[in-house]
Amino acid sequence: MALHNHMEARMGKVRVSGFGVSIDGFGAGPDQGLEHPLGKRGGELMNWFFPTRAFRSMIGKDGGTDDRFAGAAMEGFGAFILGRNMFGPIRGEWPDDTWKGWWGDNPPYHAPTFILTHHARAPIVMEGGTTFHFVTDGIEAALAQAKAAAGDLDVKIGGGVSTVRQYLLAGAIDEVQLALSPVVLGRGESLFAGIDLPGLGYRVTETVPMELATHVVLTR
Repeated sequence: MALHNHMEARMGKVRVSGFGVSIDGFGAGPDQGLEHPLGKRGGELMNWFFPTRAFRSMIGKDGGTDDRFAGAAMEGFGAFILGRNMFGPIRGEWPDDTWKGWWGDNPPYHAPTFILTHHARAPIVMEGGTTFHFVTDGIEAALAQAKAAAGDLDVKIGGGVSTVRQYLLAGAIDEVQLALSPVVLGRGESLFAGIDLPGLGYRVTETVPMELATHVVLTR
């Protein structure tokens, strides 16, 4: 029995972490594109994250506030899965190989990162340990590859909204940590519309009010 528990403790989980959501349930604003990666006003969902030490170190700056949810948003993951919109504003076929993500030469992932797309593309090896892999055969295939790459570490479903929704509906996510931001967007991409979270086995296991967001953890 002890052996079984030990094995279970080391199994990687599939998690959503540090995902900003508005009071009215939107995980991104409308009209996503090059000027507005998270949609119009979508950046406000991440206002809690920008002052933190975790975010500032990602962009090469010192200092910042200590926030365990910000730290946990990028730590402990052996692989990431992102939707196509999270990788860039290009839709349809890749016109060429010039776009390599929003983040410059050294993206903040530092691990194999799997991009969901309908259009094949060769992997891109970046600085700092990130390699972007483009998966064209669906969310299950991407998750299997990510779990294999992550080993004992966790897999992060990084977004966007559509990607998180697909993995929730597939029952594939073990834990969802949301940053409920005190903004109302009115329109955009709804994170949970039409999804019966209790029916899928999720319940709220932790709520931590902080100055810039209330952090809510759902587990199943």
